[in-house]
Amino acid sequence: MDHPKKQISHVINLLCEGSPVDQKHALDTYFLPDASFTHPLCRVPSFSHVALPLIGEINSRWVIWMIYRWYKILSPRILLTVKCEEFNQKSQILFVEITQRFSPIYLPFYNPDVHLTTKLHLVQDSETQKYHIASQEDLYQTNELLRFVLPGGATLLWVWQLFATFLCIVGAVLLAPVTWVEQRQANVKGNGAQTML
Repeated sequence: MDHPKKQISHVINLLCEGSPVDQKHALDTYFLPDASFTHPLCRVPSFSHVALPLIGEINSRWVIWMIYRWYKILSPRILLTVKCEEFNQKSQILFVEITQRFSPIYLPFYNPDVHLTTKLHLVQDSETQKYHIASQEDLYQTNELLRFVLPGGATLLWVWQLFATFLCIVGAVLLAPVTWVEQRQANVKGNGAQTML
């Protein structure tokens, strides 16, 4: 990529909405051969030059391609929108906020909109000055991840989170003397530190 912030939407569209040939082309063009991939449900560590019987020599980019192929098999119709991109030139990290409509073949009338943030670590080729993806990390909130596998799961989690919040309030009120003791100890330590100065 010459301009990661401008081009990343196209790359993501090729990977998620494109044909298997489009996916392979995007991976070969924009990912390093030993790129890594992290998702809450799967992981590909960085590696290269591993020989497998019947398949031949593979690298981590090939495994990432298999994940994207499986993703398209699970949901042949994926619609996505890249909402926001932030590229830090110094750290060479690109953050992308994505909304995707996932239509799993195993639940024909279920089409959840799932939100995630993808963190891409880029490296710049010293000769061509083009950026390549060295690692991809997909970051999902737990409720968003549940939308992939369990209709209504996000709502159940939401109810559980509200109940857990209520329990936090009850615990904090009932055990307030514990925080009073902690604060008293902090005040004593603070006064000791001030007298030493």
